[in-house]
Amino acid sequence: MSKLVLKNKILQMSTIFFLLMGLAVAQVSARLPEFQELVKRVSPAVVNITTTREAKPRDDQYDLREIPDFLRRFIPRGQAPRPGPAAGSGFIIGADGYILTNNHVVDGADKIVVALSDRREREARIIGVDPLSDLALLKIEEEGLPTIEFGNSESLEVGEWVIAIGSPFGFQHSVTQGIVSAKGRSLREGGGSYVPFIQTDVAINPGNSGGPLLDLDGKVVGINSQILTRSGGYMGLSFAIPIDVAIDVVEQLKEKGSVSRGWLGVGLQGVDRDLAESFGLDRPSGALITQVFADSPASEAGLLEGDIILEFNGKQIDLSSDLPHVVGRTRPDTEVDVRVIRDGKSRNLTVKLGVLEESQVEEIAGSSAPVPGNRLGIDIEELSDEDKSNLGVKKGVLVRRVPQGPGRLAGVQVGDVITTIDSQWVDSEGEFDSIVENLDANIAVPLRIVRNQRPQFLVVKIIE
Repeated sequence: MSKLVLKNKILQMSTIFFLLMGLAVAQVSARLPEFQELVKRVSPAVVNITTTREAKPRDDQYDLREIPDFLRRFIPRGQAPRPGPAAGSGFIIGADGYILTNNHVVDGADKIVVALSDRREREARIIGVDPLSDLALLKIEEEGLPTIEFGNSESLEVGEWVIAIGSPFGFQHSVTQGIVSAKGRSLREGGGSYVPFIQTDVAINPGNSGGPLLDLDGKVVGINSQILTRSGGYMGLSFAIPIDVAIDVVEQLKEKGSVSRGWLGVGLQGVDRDLAESFGLDRPSGALITQVFADSPASEAGLLEGDIILEFNGKQIDLSSDLPHVVGRTRPDTEVDVRVIRDGKSRNLTVKLGVLEESQVEEIAGSSAPVPGNRLGIDIEELSDEDKSNLGVKKGVLVRRVPQGPGRLAGVQVGDVITTIDSQWVDSEGEFDSIVENLDANIAVPLRIVRNQRPQFLVVKIIE
C-alpha cells in the first residue's frame, strides 16, 4: 500500500471518529437541561435578606473581687459584642409583598431588610413564624412584584433535576444545580422532625437559607434550609423543606400568625429486623410505641406501649420517622383511622387528634439537648425497696424519659433500670448526677441496665 493511500485511509478513519464523537456529544447535550431561560424568568422574584440584632450587654467574664488589686488592670473588661449583619435568602410569593424564608434567617432580628433584584431595599415585618418547620412569612410594602409559582413536592422524583437560587456568602442571585437525592428525610434523632426534608446534591452554603429549590418548569418545590457538613461548607448533602408543607404553614400564618398541628401523644422507636421478627412482622416496618403519654389522644383511643403503627389516616408508615410528618400535617380535632399490630394481630383504632402545644414538643420529638443538669440526657427516678424487689434488683434508678442525647444513642429505653455507670453503683438521683457529671468526654464507658429483669451492658459516650 502506497504512503498516499495509507494517508487517505487514516484521514478517513479520523474523520469518521470525530463525526461519531461529535454525534455522541450532541446526543448527551440534548439530554442535559438548559437553565438560562428559567433563571431569567425566576430570578427577579428571589430576594436577599439582611438582618441586624442589637448588642446585648453581658457581665464581666471574671469576678474582679477575687483578683488581687495589682492584677485587675491586666484583666479585659467584658464588652458587649458589636452586632453584625446576618444574611439569608427568600422569595416573593405574593405580588403585594409577601415573602417566604427560613425562621432561622430572621430569628431574633431587630431589623429585617429585603433587597429586591433591581437593588431596591425595603424593610420587612414578620407576619408569623413557625420554628418547627423553620419557616417565616414576611411582608414588605410594595405592589406589582414578580412572584414564583408553587410546584408539587409530592410528585417530585428522586433523580430529578433541580436548581437553587440564593445568596451564598452574600453573593446575590447565585445559581447552583443538582438532582434530588432522596425524599422524606428526618433530621432529628428518634423521628422527632415534623418536616420530611428533600435531600439534594445542589450546592448550598451559608446565605442560601430560605431561597427556593426549583424544578425544570421554574416552579418552587422546596425551601433550602440545612446542610450536613463537617467543615461548615457544602459537602454534597443539602436539605429543603417541601413546598407542600410550606403552603399549609403559609396559609395558617396568614390567617392567624401561628401554626396548629395534630398531636397524638406517643414516644416512638424504629423497628429493626430483630424487633420485626419478635413482633411477628415479615419485614422491618412501622413505628413502635415506647410510651403513651397520660391524657393524650393516643391514651384515650386505647393505643398501648408495644403497639406498632403500620397505617395512619390511610398512609402507610414504613419508618418511625414517617409518623410525625403525617401527624403534624393533620389538623387538630380530626378523627383518623390507625392500624396497629398488637400481640401479632392487626387492629384498627380511631383517634381524635389533639393540638400540639409547645410544651409537648420535647416530650414527643426528643429534646435537641440533654435534660438540664444531665449530660446523658436521661430522666430518672429513685426506686423504693418494694420496686427493687419487684424488678429483681438490689440497687438502681428507673429511666422515665430518654430525649435526644448520649443515652438515647446508646440504646437506653424508658423502663430500664440503670444499676452501674462506668462500674460505679447507682442507687439515687444524687449518685447518678454525681457520676455522670464527672464522666470524661469522648470516652466510651459501660452502662449496666436491667431490662425486663434481664441485665445487659450498653456503651455510652458523652461528646462535648
